Amino acid sequence: MENAIQTWQLSKNYHGRPALRAMDLAVPRDAVFGYLGPNGAGKTTTIRLLAGLLRPSGGRAAIGGYDVVREREQAQRQIGYLPGDFAGYPRLTAATYLDYLGHLRGGPDEARIRTLAERLDLDLSVRIGAMSHGTRQKVGIVQAFMHSPALLVLDEPTAGLDPIIQREFLTLVREARDEGRTVFLSSHNLYEVEAVADMVGILVRGNLAVVEAVEKLKAQAVRRIDLTFTGAPPADALRRVAAARDVAVSGATAHVVVEGHTTDLLRVAAPYGVEQIVTHEPDLEDVFLSYYDAQG
Repeated sequence: MENAIQTWQLSKNYHGRPALRAMDLAVPRDAVFGYLGPNGAGKTTTIRLLAGLLRPSGGRAAIGGYDVVREREQAQRQIGYLPGDFAGYPRLTAATYLDYLGHLRGGPDEARIRTLAERLDLDLSVRIGAMSHGTRQKVGIVQAFMHSPALLVLDEPTAGLDPIIQREFLTLVREARDEGRTVFLSSHNLYEVEAVADMVGILVRGNLAVVEAVEKLKAQAVRRIDLTFTGAPPADALRRVAAARDVAVSGATAHVVVEGHTTDLLRVAAPYGVEQIVTHEPDLEDVFLSYYDAQG
C-alpha cells in the first residue's frame, strides 16, 4: 500500500538560499503525523510543496502515490488543506463560502457542514470579513474536514481558538485517524501534537532532524529523577552509571539527569536504601528542545 505522503530528496530554495534540504519522508496511512520546528525552519514551505502550491527546486513528493507536480490534480483530490494564513472570501457568509467550495468538489455535504459547524460553535450566517481571527479559523477547519479527505494537511490549525474549541478540534483529528485517514499536523502547540500524534518529525533549519514515534522519542529523551536515601546519597556510584548525565546532591536527595532507560540507575541505587523516587518525565517540548539545541 502506498504511503499517504512520500518524499525523495525534496528541496526548495528561495533566491539561492535553501529553505528545505533534501528531505526524505514517509508518512503511513491511518496516522497523525506531527510536524515540528521553530519559525523559519521550513514547515510551511514543506506544506505548500505537498499541496502543490510550490514547485520543488529538487527531488519530488507524492500524495497517495500521485506525484504532486506531474499528477497535481489527482494529488490535490486526496487533500483537505488548511493554510496557516487562511482568510476565505470576506464578502461571503461562511455558509455561502462552504457551499461554493462544496460544489467545486462535486457537491456539498450540507449535513456534514452543519454538524462540523455545530461542534465548533460556528455561526454559518456571518460574513467571513466580519469574523474574528479565531472564528475565521473555524471556517478553515470546516472547509478542510467537510469532504472527508484521505489526507488532512493542517498548518497551525488551532491558532486563535479558545481551549474548548481546541479540544473539540483534537477530537476531530482522532476521529479522522480512527476512520482510516491521515493527518499531517504542523503546529507550535506541542501539547496538542503530543495529545494526538502517533509520529513526529522535527525540522531544524530546513533539515529533517528526526522522525520517530512519540513514545519512543520520549523514552530516549533526557529525564530527571530525584532519589531520596535513608543516608548519604552514593553520588560517586550513581555517576558511574552509563545513563547518568549529571548527578547533584542536596541533603539526602540525589538529583540525576538520565538519558535513556533508568534500569541500571535504580539497580545501583537500591542497596543504599532508597526512601523515595520522584521522576520528572519528559514531554514533547523537552524532546524538541534537545534536538534543536543539538543542531546549534
